[in-house]
Amino acid sequence: MFRADLFAGQRVLVTGGGSGLGRMMAEKLLSLGAAVEIWGRRGPVLQEAAEAMSDGEPGRVTWQVVDIKDPEAVERAVAAMWEGGRPATHLINNAAGNFVSRTEDLSPRGIRAITDIVFHGTLQVTQAVGKRWIAAKDGNHAVVSITTTWGRTGAPFVIPSAMSKAAVDTMTKSLAVEWGRHGIRLNTIAPGTIPTEGMYARLRPGDNDPTAKAAASNPMGRVGNAEDIGNLVAFLLAPSWINGETIALDGGSWMMNGGGFRDLFAYGDADWAAARERIKARNKADKAQRG
Repeated sequence: MFRADLFAGQRVLVTGGGSGLGRMMAEKLLSLGAAVEIWGRRGPVLQEAAEAMSDGEPGRVTWQVVDIKDPEAVERAVAAMWEGGRPATHLINNAAGNFVSRTEDLSPRGIRAITDIVFHGTLQVTQAVGKRWIAAKDGNHAVVSITTTWGRTGAPFVIPSAMSKAAVDTMTKSLAVEWGRHGIRLNTIAPGTIPTEGMYARLRPGDNDPTAKAAASNPMGRVGNAEDIGNLVAFLLAPSWINGETIALDGGSWMMNGGGFRDLFAYGDADWAAARERIKARNKADKAQRG
């Protein structure tokens, strides 16, 4: 539905762009003529993704290891883009963190592990990029942030994520008004279940077939895919008059099922202990990849 050169001459910064939804969106934008820069915390993952997506075209896909929880690291990385002659024209705030837990079991460190990425990190990247766009006075920029339908409905067992995603939704609406005069639009996508390995490891640890369950409970009888989110992000980044909106991309699931995770009310102490161990194992593996 899009011209092949829709984003020719544009560069899109995608946080969390080395895997999962970030990589899906980056690949779609590349197919429409964009260049992309992907950020994340795992260098080997970013390097592999960049090499696979670049299709032998140097400079088309660049990457930086950036922990967006660190405002100084964000500022250095954004400065490197501009100073290196590859300024971003658009931004996708995709980097996030989440895991399931009973709220009474959460530690302050566990809460910050989510809020520092989703809440603080998203704002830090948006501000660092946005202030350069405002100073340049060239307009025609767009930000798309990935949120969740939980920000609308609330959801049990993912309180730090639900609160932080609601904050990103409010940031989007607020900056849409404040920065619209600078030619900067901000919108969000609230995806439903679009299967990624990382998502299942922390949100459905030990579930044998979470995709089938999600599809069975969806009004349209299926889960999402790369085409779904790729098409929507391309639409929202392309020139338009849409500003300050959040679009649910979930086949209508949030209206039928609310915030989800209600099945976890059936968990007992032993189930939660097993889930914590699986999540810890995944976190340990990710940390090893970061070196």
